[in-house]
Amino acid sequence: DLPSRDLTSGATTTAMVRVSTFVGRAAELAVLERAFAGPTSAFIPVYGRRRIGKTELLRHFAAQHRTIFHVGKTAPAGLQLQEFLDEAARVLEEPLLAELSSTSWDKALAAAVSRWKGPGKLVLVFDEFQWSAGASPELPSVLQALWDKSWKRRNDVLLILCGSFIGFMEREVLGAKSPLYGRRTAQIHLQPFSFVESRRFHPRASIEQQALTYFLTGGVAQYLTAFDGQQSFRHNVERTLFDDFAPLSREPEFLLREELRDVATFYAVLMAIAGGAGSPREIAGGAGVAERSLHYYLEQLIQLGYVARRYPLTGQKPRRTQVRFVLDDALLRFWFRFVFPHKSFITQRGPAQSYAAFVQPQLEAWAGQGFERLCRASMPTILAKEGVSAGIEVGQYWDPTVQIDVVALRDDGVTELGECKWGRVSSAELQRQLAAKVAGYPNPANHTLRQHAFVKQWRGKAPEHFQVHTLDDLG
Repeated sequence: DLPSRDLTSGATTTAMVRVSTFVGRAAELAVLERAFAGPTSAFIPVYGRRRIGKTELLRHFAAQHRTIFHVGKTAPAGLQLQEFLDEAARVLEEPLLAELSSTSWDKALAAAVSRWKGPGKLVLVFDEFQWSAGASPELPSVLQALWDKSWKRRNDVLLILCGSFIGFMEREVLGAKSPLYGRRTAQIHLQPFSFVESRRFHPRASIEQQALTYFLTGGVAQYLTAFDGQQSFRHNVERTLFDDFAPLSREPEFLLREELRDVATFYAVLMAIAGGAGSPREIAGGAGVAERSLHYYLEQLIQLGYVARRYPLTGQKPRRTQVRFVLDDALLRFWFRFVFPHKSFITQRGPAQSYAAFVQPQLEAWAGQGFERLCRASMPTILAKEGVSAGIEVGQYWDPTVQIDVVALRDDGVTELGECKWGRVSSAELQRQLAAKVAGYPNPANHTLRQHAFVKQWRGKAPEHFQVHTLDDLG
């Protein structure tokens, strides 16, 4: 059994409890283990959107090592400082630390680390670092001074700063204006699980059900665990999203209210994008926001990782007027399309009728959009299996006359174009559509163009002039 920890106050201790099954994250754990085993002190920022599994990753790592695990919160600085000292006293078995009359992070951190005599490194984890730093704005500078004057030379400290507000972490920890700039020895930008990894959460489900689950959860660990792989996709949606007491029914509200102010306007912007608005003018019109004010809301959502900018991919610098904004969070895409606009109906009619009224009629179209994203994400792996070693940039292309689902620009003079079909389609229809897409692509670099068809299932021999990839091939 793995060592366990009392995490009720937000800090790892030497007490032991059982830990749940841990899935994936082998590469990230390897980075942390190398840092721990290395000959010098290490400083690793870990960041990524909420619910992605950052805390679980660090808990799993901390279970193997002596760790002071401090979780920041929206609480006064003095309370957080005392909590850190209490937990440091327990972890290091130094009761006097808890009685230290310190009102500064400088003295508290220095006192805790000075008590560490090994063996190995002392791991210091600041989870939700944005809240600790918000209550104590001097904390990044304090850590910088301690690192430069002491910890770096001690060679027995592993400092991990973890945060969910991507913009904050990039600005206040990784950015050039941060006191901590240039001191990290590695960094982990934790990403959602891939489709292949996500399937491991529900190994007994059919691949189609695994795909639908992935399209809704986006590979976010906490959402994947909310689904039951032995139940149908419909049952899972009704149980987790269309029931007021369900685990995900109000998740987007919690996420947005925790990070943002004026959430009503953010809701309006997100609902406009979920409804198909992409340009600033369309979004502003759909949200009822002045276009000159929209930039603030979009930038906040981009920093949180919920919205992304997209441009048509040709290899040339795009024009600003070509930008589209998309919901980059799978759960938010589903929730703002099927749940939030229909709250009254869901409350009155219940989960089953709500699914039948709103999801079932649009299921194929919604799944098709998720399938397109999966196909784009799979393109580097497909080409790697072919032995392609050239650099690759993957995206889409659109203009007023053509929409191409998958574009992969290669550094070796080849561009891959793909059409994605979740529903049934004939070989002849695929050939016709691909030919139209190839003809409509501008190809400014005069690359060789290769054609791909992505389908849920395929029967029979693939045509010679384009490659066919099924859902099984992507999983």
